Amino acid sequence: MEQKNKEIYCYLKSLFPEGHCELNFKNNYELLVAVILSAQCTDKRVNLTTPTLFQKYPTVFDMANANQEDVEEIIKPCGFFRNKAKNIIAACKEISKKHAGEVPKNYNDLLNLAGVGRKTANVITSVAFGGDAIAVDTHVFRVSKRLGLSKAVTPEKVEQDLMKKFDKNLWSELHFLMVLFGRYVCKAQKPQCENCKLKDKCLYFKNLLQNNKNVLK
Repeated sequence: MEQKNKEIYCYLKSLFPEGHCELNFKNNYELLVAVILSAQCTDKRVNLTTPTLFQKYPTVFDMANANQEDVEEIIKPCGFFRNKAKNIIAACKEISKKHAGEVPKNYNDLLNLAGVGRKTANVITSVAFGGDAIAVDTHVFRVSKRLGLSKAVTPEKVEQDLMKKFDKNLWSELHFLMVLFGRYVCKAQKPQCENCKLKDKCLYFKNLLQNNKNVLK
């Protein structure tokens, strides 16, 4: 692992020594549903929504037999509620029928579930099963581009670049460190550049400086 990447990891670790998934869940079923709901939605909002959802549908089997309109009404605050409700119910039907009610550990089986893409599958792999995976969400994507860790234009390509640049045993932890860094420090709007010790490695900050110089000319 290159020195630059070691420094990035160590700095993120110093900021968030207990970096972890901020979604609330009690089992793999709840984790899967929460991650699906988190697409284009904040973890905070998901955590406010899932208690009601899981109280009414406490198991995979309950959700597999759920009324879609009822699920839609509960998860409406999370956005894209019709599609998410449809996928959650379909995924639970699949888990009930083909996996005896247990969220599958096999990566390809996860990808075959409705509403599950690489990001969701990677989160489940790392959080539920302790596997090594980097899930690229909007925060990881943004931070990777700003820090020059990837020039790729798709999450899958960014994921591949990160896997090459960081040791495998750090992948899962790195994901959460980058998520927290992007959520609380390197924000999409008004990032806290003045307090960040990665300024010298940040393409975004270098562009800011250059633009300011151009304005002053």
